[in-house]
Amino acid sequence: MNTLEHTYLYQEIHEQPQVLRNTLAREAQVIKDLAGVINQQDISQVVIAARGTSDNVGRYAKYLLGAANGFSVGLAAPSLFTIYNRKPRLKNALVLGISQSGQSPDIIAVLQDARQQGALTVSITNDTHSPLAEVAAYTVDMNAGPEKSVAATKTYTASLLAVAMLSTALNGSQQQWDELAAIPQAVSQTLELDAAALEAAARWRFADRCVVIGRGFNYATAFELALKLKELTYIVAEPYSPADLLHGPFAIVERDFPVLLIAPRGAMLPNINRLLEELHQAGADSLIISDDPATLALGDARLALPWSVPEWLSPITAIIAGQLFALRLTATKKLNIDQPRGLHKVTRTH
Repeated sequence: MNTLEHTYLYQEIHEQPQVLRNTLAREAQVIKDLAGVINQQDISQVVIAARGTSDNVGRYAKYLLGAANGFSVGLAAPSLFTIYNRKPRLKNALVLGISQSGQSPDIIAVLQDARQQGALTVSITNDTHSPLAEVAAYTVDMNAGPEKSVAATKTYTASLLAVAMLSTALNGSQQQWDELAAIPQAVSQTLELDAAALEAAARWRFADRCVVIGRGFNYATAFELALKLKELTYIVAEPYSPADLLHGPFAIVERDFPVLLIAPRGAMLPNINRLLEELHQAGADSLIISDDPATLALGDARLALPWSVPEWLSPITAIIAGQLFALRLTATKKLNIDQPRGLHKVTRTH
């Protein structure tokens, strides 16, 4: 039986600093050229077609391209194209397809129809020869190399980085490019949280349900980490923003109920801290991912991010901590790390 270090998931999690360096080095000019095309066109709307992990990249793009670039960003409903045959008007939109494999027919159908309507189409994929890449006018390569574990890790962070690079290229901010350049080193340091992740996993060993909290840029992180916990550890993990949790679902929180909070420094931190106070009063068992010492001190368990990055980039480092926790919890529960039950690496939906 392989040790944890010999699993694909462990290796791919630890490959991420180099993957991100590759994406920065190889795709910067491609993305700058694409940004020039976007800036020349009358585009105010971005429509993103994605599934699964890539859908969570879309959630990040919704916040970042909205906050930093002023776009109205929405997630496509692929079944409108493939099942209902009621195709929305996309002519003046940037239509972005995100898929590690580039194989899913419904995502391909969205970009194919968008291109026929005259929309600007872009794919972010780990296979530049895939059908998705072929149908898109422009393609950004994740540069992640083969990803063999069913649970996506390095393709997720590479996709986040590609979106962040596009936002930066559209703005033309050298300061933001400098902040992007520091991300691989920040990720390297975050990987040193492995021992803390093991300790947190021991605490949650018998958990079978939880909620995962994030807001703003890290709303995407809450969804992605909840997905990792579901597919790897079989925990029923529900993602919420603090606002959504308080609008009804808070009723499920009772004494020792597991709650995982993504709470890096930034505009959303006071909002998370207010929720933490209510969770404490309800007796919840909180695990906090943060770079803020005061916030970490409020938790029952913690994964302290060792490198503070700007809030707009924090989803990249925060999910690394989450990946390590999910990996260690899967191993602690003695589950199949690389091949979760009932799942396949490439999923084709229609």
